[in-house]
Amino acid sequence: MKKLMILTALMLLSFTAEAFAGVNVVATLPFIGSLAKEIGGDRIEVATLLKPTQDPHYVEARPSMILAARNADILMYNGLDLEIGYLPLLIESSRNPRIQPGKPGNFDCSQYVSAIEKPTSVDRSMGDVHPLGNPHYLFSPGNVLRVAEGIAEGLSSVDPDNEAFYKANLVAFKERFRKKEAGWRGVRLKGARFIACHKIFEYLAAGFGFEIVGYVEPKPGIPPSAGYIEGLIESIKRTKPAAILCTANYGLNDARALAAKTGLKVVVLPQDVGAQAEAKDWFTFMDLAVSSLDKGR
Repeated sequence: MKKLMILTALMLLSFTAEAFAGVNVVATLPFIGSLAKEIGGDRIEVATLLKPTQDPHYVEARPSMILAARNADILMYNGLDLEIGYLPLLIESSRNPRIQPGKPGNFDCSQYVSAIEKPTSVDRSMGDVHPLGNPHYLFSPGNVLRVAEGIAEGLSSVDPDNEAFYKANLVAFKERFRKKEAGWRGVRLKGARFIACHKIFEYLAAGFGFEIVGYVEPKPGIPPSAGYIEGLIESIKRTKPAAILCTANYGLNDARALAAKTGLKVVVLPQDVGAQAEAKDWFTFMDLAVSSLDKGR
């Protein structure tokens, strides 16, 4: 029965591909799918593997993901080892020659990114540290603009007949970007101080000039002990941050518990495009992130 279901799904995918006859894009994360759609428009079909509420650090390859990858003309992923737990198996199991490493259909978005927080050495005592740098660059306008430029190149490489179309959409994306960025830069966040639940918001801090003066986690991915929280509370009394930053799906309960002990506000930022209703695409995702920080400072 299981083999029959998989065979049926494969037949449906093949039929859909033939009916569409455009570029089938598979994106690991919602923000990548959003950027691809901005550039690709109606010349592409986008399938996104992860939901915006999922923690991308803890994902396993599922049959539905493998089926999607098998039909992909181009696979776009975050990189910096964020998908290391499932992506290699997904690519291998897909048996899709178009998306194998080194092929035009294997598109690592991070090749266009200036990563921060690259450790000089890594061991287990450091917690969940990414050896290639902080992978949460979706909060960095400059990096995302370069990724969008790369996506236009990537789509053109697998679909050269529509290169002019992709380049025109990139021009429109850049124009919208310039207008939006002017608004974001008008929000005065420089010098503000926050506590964060996890090392997700470092690109925001670096780009907008605010400071993260402590973390609810003692180390990335390590839950706090009672003793650690007591020490953090003492640090909060000295540094006087404005609020605690978290997402709805990562650290919210710990943030609320700490807020109850300190009187700090809790600021919930979107984790990805679609994680909150207002974050419909990458631009409105950034709108929400910046406005939430402004209200929380």
